[in-house]
Order: sequence, then structure tokens, then C-alpha cells
Amino acid sequence: MGSGKAVKRATISQVAKTAGVSQTTVSRYLNGKYSKMSDKTKAKIAQTIKELNYVPTASARQLRQSNSYVVGLLVGDVSNTFSCLLAKGIDDVLKPAGYDIVMMNTNNMLDVEQRSLQRLFELRADGIIVQPDSINYDSFAECRRRDVPLVLVDREVKDQPDDIGKVTSANQDACYQLGRVFKQRGYQNILAVSAHFAQASGQIPRIAGLKMAAEDFGLLYYDLETQGHSSEWLHRELLKAIRGLRGRTAVISLMGPVLFSILDIFHSAGIRFPEDVGLVSFDDWDWSKYVQGGIFLLKQDVELMGRLAAKKLLHQIQGKTTQSDLTVLPVEFIDKPSL
Repeated sequence: MGSGKAVKRATISQVAKTAGVSQTTVSRYLNGKYSKMSDKTKAKIAQTIKELNYVPTASARQLRQSNSYVVGLLVGDVSNTFSCLLAKGIDDVLKPAGYDIVMMNTNNMLDVEQRSLQRLFELRADGIIVQPDSINYDSFAECRRRDVPLVLVDREVKDQPDDIGKVTSANQDACYQLGRVFKQRGYQNILAVSAHFAQASGQIPRIAGLKMAAEDFGLLYYDLETQGHSSEWLHRELLKAIRGLRGRTAVISLMGPVLFSILDIFHSAGIRFPEDVGLVSFDDWDWSKYVQGGIFLLKQDVELMGRLAAKKLLHQIQGKTTQSDLTVLPVEFIDKPSL
């Protein structure tokens, strides 16, 4: 049996004493006022806060005396149409509420992601929406320690607390159901083409769903990971895989931009769909309907994802809380003649 004694929460004075700085310095750190603070001091305070598991109290929150009316948005690849649609949905909600968005491109790099978060803390952003690169929640835990509302979008993160905001799509279930469609239409093989640019790639649950479907429905699963390889490599390996698999093969692009490369290879090799292979893709943003009658799509409503994420963030900001919840959006099947 336990002793029955309550565990005392760390205080700001304990943080200051352990870090060897004044309480005023810790308060300035918590409020993002770094103008006269050395990098060494910031690092020491951050480490101490983490070690003591310090969470600001209501009185510490009151130190944030005014809103900046700035919200940060971190995306993995600003050149991807996904990022633009996500930002559009977020802006549709936050602009009427008087907030400006600072959008930062992390380039799917962990160190850039961390620098971008620190910069938003310095800007005293009222809240932050992140398409995460890191697969570990600890990379974003400082938001709560600083009492900054946070919503994660699109990608899955390990060990994320249930009360941290999140909006994602039902990627794994959609790909499992797609495997059922393959089976019903007489395909024997699933050939997935992926490109993992981030640790927390949205393609991870998609692959998991396809693998589960292959096992349950008696299909062969084969994956080509393009990251780190040239277009010539993909051309060679994709054709080799298609020609080496027995039975009917369905090729699936696990992210929109990969579809361009697949179509180019098919065109140069004279491969027809669905006559020679089936073809499916995630998120083509409507242009593929002009390709041979259209391509079978698994489509996410990215603008809706952005709007919901912004609403969760706005609710936290207005309610002076960092608690939120999870929303999982369905993935729509757009049935076209390519399968």
C-alpha cells in the first residue's frame, strides 16, 4: 500500500534554485522573453523544467498578460499541395477570429522542426499547429510546459497524451478496406510505392493497413521505398517488380507527388491501366480525372482537417487551456476506371 502522501508539484522557485538562476529569469523564459538571456541559460532552464516535470500554475499563466494574435503552423513540405490546402482551412477559421498565421517549412527535418518551435516561442505565438516530423511526442512537450496550446495534424506521433489536440485521417483502416477491394476485383498482388521523408510519415499507417489486408485476404504485398533513390532507380525497380509478380497487380502511390513519377514510367514503358496493372493513389488534388478516364483515389479532406485543427486551437486559446481531443476523418474512395 502507498504512504498516502500527495506528490508535490515542482514550483518555479525550485526550478530557479536547481538551474542556478533567479525566479525572474525563469519567468522570462516561460514567457519567451529571451532578448537578454544566453543560449546556455535557456538550455539549463529547459533541462531543469524537463527533469523536475514542472508545469506552470495558473499564476504562471497569468504572466502572459496579452495575446500576440499570432498562430504558428509547421508543415513538412511547403511545396506539397497538401500544405497549401491545410493552411487554407486553418486560415478560414483563424483570420475571422483576428489571428495571423506564421507558416514555417521544416523540410521534414527534426533539427529544423525544433528550431522552428523555438522561434515560435520567441514570437510568443498564442498557439501552434504542427504536421510533425518527429515520431516522438517529447519533441512537442515543451508547448504544454510553456502553456502554449498545441494541435498535431495528419501524421501519427507515439505516446501522445489523450488530451493533446489532434486531427488525422483514417489512413490505416482505409488501406485495409482498399485491400478488400483488390481482392474483390481479382488482384493477387499489392505493389506500394512510398516515399518516407519524415519519421512520423502518414505513409506508415497506410503501409500497416495494406500489410494487414494482404495477410487477411491472401494477397502478396510488395513495397518500393523511393526515398534516397534516383528516378532511374525507381523506373528500373518498378518495372522489374511488375514483370516479376505473377497474377494481377495493383500499384498504389502512397502520396500524391509519387503518382507523377509512376505515370511517367508507365507512359515510357507502354504500361496500360487497368489492362496491364491496376493503379490507385492518395490525394491527387483532382487533376488525375483527366488521365485515361480518371485514377482510383483515396482522398483526404485536407481543408476540413485544417479547419478542425484551427477550431481546436482557438477553443484552447479562448478557454486558456492546453487540453483538447482527437478527431479522425474518413478517407473517401473515388472509384475510377484505373482499377
